[in-house]
Amino acid sequence: MNTPKRSQARSAARLAAVQALYQFQMEGTATAKLLDEFHQHRLGATIDDEEFADAAYAGAETDFFDDVVRGVIARREELDEQVSAKLASGWTVARLDKTMLQILRCGTYELLARPDVPVASAISEYVDVAKAFFDDREAKFVNGVLDALAKDAR
Repeated sequence: MNTPKRSQARSAARLAAVQALYQFQMEGTATAKLLDEFHQHRLGATIDDEEFADAAYAGAETDFFDDVVRGVIARREELDEQVSAKLASGWTVARLDKTMLQILRCGTYELLARPDVPVASAISEYVDVAKAFFDDREAKFVNGVLDALAKDAR
């Protein structure tokens, strides 16, 4: 059963995963280095017995973050094919905003590979992540694409 604290930890992990994958796409940072950097500098690190973390990611569920990041990187082509199949005619994943693409990849990964995450939770969480970066129109786009994917995935 999801507790509020676990839910918040997963929400933080999802936001961090989207940003880590954006960095991966833009800079090509090696996966191990990327994960280490986020663990040490963004998800929370202890230095001389003091806790340091980016407030947006405070308490993020590290194992969940790692799984989403590694899973999206490993299955990127498959995820892009799934997303592409749900885009309007004439649209491709290459045309999507880079942050939007990471949101859709993460949501698609969870729908395909994380049966422990309820469909409604995965969709709702990534709609919320989209709202952190975009307006309501784009958040509704995320909802529509992930909802269509969920119908096929589960």
